Amino acid sequence: MIRPTRIAVTHGDPNGIGPEVVLKSLTRARLSRYVETVLVGSPKVFRLHAERMGLGERALDSVEIVDPVPGSRAAVQFGEITQQAGRLAMKAVEKATDMALLGKVEALVTAPISKEAISLAGFDVPGHTEFIARRAKSNAYAMMLVADALRIGLVTGHIAIWDVPKRITEKAVVDSIQVMVRSLKRDFGITKPKIAVLGLNPHAGDGGVLGREEGKAIAPAIEDCRRRGTLAFGPFAADGFFGVGSWRNYDATLAMYHDQGLVAFKALAFESGVNFTAGLPIVRTSPDHGTAFNIAGKNAASEGSMCSAMLLARDIVRQRSA
Repeated sequence: MIRPTRIAVTHGDPNGIGPEVVLKSLTRARLSRYVETVLVGSPKVFRLHAERMGLGERALDSVEIVDPVPGSRAAVQFGEITQQAGRLAMKAVEKATDMALLGKVEALVTAPISKEAISLAGFDVPGHTEFIARRAKSNAYAMMLVADALRIGLVTGHIAIWDVPKRITEKAVVDSIQVMVRSLKRDFGITKPKIAVLGLNPHAGDGGVLGREEGKAIAPAIEDCRRRGTLAFGPFAADGFFGVGSWRNYDATLAMYHDQGLVAFKALAFESGVNFTAGLPIVRTSPDHGTAFNIAGKNAASEGSMCSAMLLARDIVRQRSA
């Protein structure tokens, strides 16, 4: 018998679809053979969602739940952005991250949060990725979106478009390539990864006519990595690269900013895609969708991406221990 991987799963924003997709994932018989789930969050939040879903009073009796804020008067306001929801969501992430760092669980899977809600609650981070990396004391990390052979990493993550060009430096691109290469070797078992690197500007700058970042930072970074023995290629124009399916020729693709990578990724793999944080000492994954406040409480959310996140976390844990 293969031992299930013990994974902490947070409920995300209580007012979104996070608790719903977590609870739905628990009903997947195939998943339960591979994953031992420890729910991290308010038991009341999980119960309220279970009731709304018609799962019955005893649906959570056999599930281990770790309450990060014992005695809290948790409430669920489906579809609303509230300070309390932001606080509960991040307290769950904080607790689950610490459990992983202490070895009490083997991996961490986070349900979606609202960045507006966590800001209202006083958390000065743009999202899960940065918060977990800071708590894990990791400076060399990158957001990577994964769906089977499709893997897309980012140089910049949750920042305004206005700030992106200032962050596209030769060092930033080199560091991102190296984080991805190390992760592809350690977490995915790829011995000699091939990395495609996208340009920042339309047509990858068109020889400097449409922008200079490619010539000043991106191309030199690629050459630097190649001198070190890394199989890095580009810079490629993003639209044509994804349009003709060139991503299939590489083990991973490095995008320069959030939407450049995520728009293509979600168009190709929305139901099964996973957000993975490369470079951390712990294994952390998440569904690639958001809180979906518009359908919260309607029992209409798909658990596909959440299940994929749990299974990918398990696979990476097993790969790291191989």
